Amino acid sequence: MLESGGLSHPAPLMPASAATAPSAPADLARRIGGWLSLYRLLVPAALIGTRVLVSASFRPVPHPELFIGTCAGYFAAALTLVVLQGVRAAQPLIQPLPNSMLDSTAVGLILYASGGVASGLGILLALPVLALTLLAQRRDGLLIAAGATAAVLVPQMLVSVRSGHPAGFATAGMLGVVLFAIAVSVWPLTDRLRSSEATLRRQEVDLANLAQLSEYIVRHLRESILVVDPEDRIRLINDSAVRLLGEGARVQAPLAEVSAALLALLARWRQSTDTTGLFPVQDPTFVGPDGAREIRADFASLGEHSPAAVLVFLEDTSALAEKVQQSKLAALGRLSASIAHEIRNPVGAMSHAGQLLGESAHLGAEDKRLTEIIRTHAERVSHIIDSVLRLSRREAARAEQLSLTDWTEAFREEFCETMQLSPGRLALARPEESFEIRFDPAQLRQIVWNLCENGLRHAVGPAGVIEIRCGRGRANGRPYLEVADRGPGVPRDQVERIFEPFFSSGQGTGLGLFLARELAQANGATLLYEPRHGGGSVFRLVFADPNRWIGEIET
Repeated sequence: MLESGGLSHPAPLMPASAATAPSAPADLARRIGGWLSLYRLLVPAALIGTRVLVSASFRPVPHPELFIGTCAGYFAAALTLVVLQGVRAAQPLIQPLPNSMLDSTAVGLILYASGGVASGLGILLALPVLALTLLAQRRDGLLIAAGATAAVLVPQMLVSVRSGHPAGFATAGMLGVVLFAIAVSVWPLTDRLRSSEATLRRQEVDLANLAQLSEYIVRHLRESILVVDPEDRIRLINDSAVRLLGEGARVQAPLAEVSAALLALLARWRQSTDTTGLFPVQDPTFVGPDGAREIRADFASLGEHSPAAVLVFLEDTSALAEKVQQSKLAALGRLSASIAHEIRNPVGAMSHAGQLLGESAHLGAEDKRLTEIIRTHAERVSHIIDSVLRLSRREAARAEQLSLTDWTEAFREEFCETMQLSPGRLALARPEESFEIRFDPAQLRQIVWNLCENGLRHAVGPAGVIEIRCGRGRANGRPYLEVADRGPGVPRDQVERIFEPFFSSGQGTGLGLFLARELAQANGATLLYEPRHGGGSVFRLVFADPNRWIGEIET
C-alpha cells in the first residue's frame, strides 16, 4: 500500500477471522441505511404534499394537526440521521432496534391521526421491517416485527375506543401477520448476505495482508527497486534505491528531478524495437546523483498495455567492481610473489648486456637500433615488474587532513617542473572556497600524477592542455578533483575495462588506472570515468566526507 510520502511501515497482519462478526457487515448496513433514509424522507414529504395539494379529494383526516406534525417530525428525524451518518461515515449509525422504534412510533401516530388501518397507511411499515430485519439478529428481528405490529394494533384500538365502534382489528391482525412473515422470510436471505459479506471481508483482509507482506519484502530487499508510471513519476521505491538516488527520490517525485540520466536510459529503453523487452545494445550505466558511484539500470514492463508502468532494478556497479578487483588483486599478489623475482634478474641481465653491446664501437647503425629496442623493452618489462611488486606489497593508507586547494597548487608546480612543461599545459581551475579532505598525501600524488601523465601520453599530444578542477558535489557535498582533457576519449566498448589490470590500448603497462582506483578505495574515495561534453575524458576522484570518515579509512 502506497502513501504520498513513500513506503509506509507495514501494519500488523490482521487475522481473517476478524472479518466475521455477529452483526451485519458495515458495508451492508451502510447501503441499507442509505435506502431506508431515502424512504423516510420521501414518505412524510409525499403524505404532506398529498394532504396539502389534494385536500379536497383526500380522505378526511380526523386529526389533521397531529398528522402534519408527525409527518414533519418524521422528516426532520430522518434528515438528522442522514446528516449524522454523513459526519460519522466511519461509524455507521444503523442500529436496528432504535431505528425500528422511530419508524413504528411515527407510522403509529400517522395511523391514529388518519383514522386507523382503514386509511391503508399501515403498509408503510413493511419496508422498514424488511430493511431492519436484514441488519438484525433473529431475536431482534422478531422484536422489530412485534413493535411494528403493536404500532398497527394500538392506534386501531384507540380509534375504536374513541369512536365506540370496534372495527378493523381483523385487518390490523392480518397486517401484523404479514409483518411477522416478512421478518421470518428474510432470515435465509440475511444469512446468505452475511456469509457473502463475511467472505468479501476475509478476502479484503487477505489482500491487505498480501499487500503489506509484499511491501515489507520490497522495503527490506537488498536489491534497489523502484516503479515508474507512464508519466515518469515514481510510484514505489525501497530504501536501498533511495540510498542510491538520494533523499529526493520519493513517491510521486518526477524522475527527471531525481536523476535525468536514469530518465534518459528509461526513454531509450522504451524506444527499443526489441519485442523481448531487452535493453538495447548500449551501456546501461549512469553516474549516480552523488557523483560517487556508477549505477546499472535494468527495466521490465509491468503489464501488457502500452504505456505501462516500468519496474527498474538498480545495481551499484562500483561495489561489484570492487569485489571483482579485490579478487583480481589477490590473484595478482600470489602471481607476483611467485614470478616477479624470477623475472627481474634475467631482465636486468638482458638490459645490462644490451647496454654494453650498444657501447661497442664496431656496431653499425642498424645494430645499434636493435640494441636500443632491447634496452627499451627490457626497461618496459622492468617497469611492469616494479608495478606488480608495488601492487602486491601496497602499504596501508596513512590519511592526513589536507587542504585540497593548496595541495593541487603544489602538485601543479611539481608536475610541470618534473615533466618540463610550461604552466599553461596543466591548467588549474581554482575554486572559490577551500576544501578539506582526508587522504594519504603520497597515494594522492600517485593517483593524480598517473592521471595527468596518461592525459599527456594518450590524449592531448604535445600541445594539448590538461585541466585540474576541484569542487563539491551538489547532491552530497563531497569534495572531488577532476582531471580533464580534450583527447579522443575512451571508446564506448572499452569504458568498463579501463580500470582492469593489464588492460591497455597499446601503450603502457595497463596497471596505472587499476592502481589509481585501488589507492582511491583504500582512502575511502571513488575514481570514476566520464566522457567529456564536447569530446575528451574526465577522471573524477570523489573524496570521502572528511568528518564522517575519521577513523574509518580502509586499511
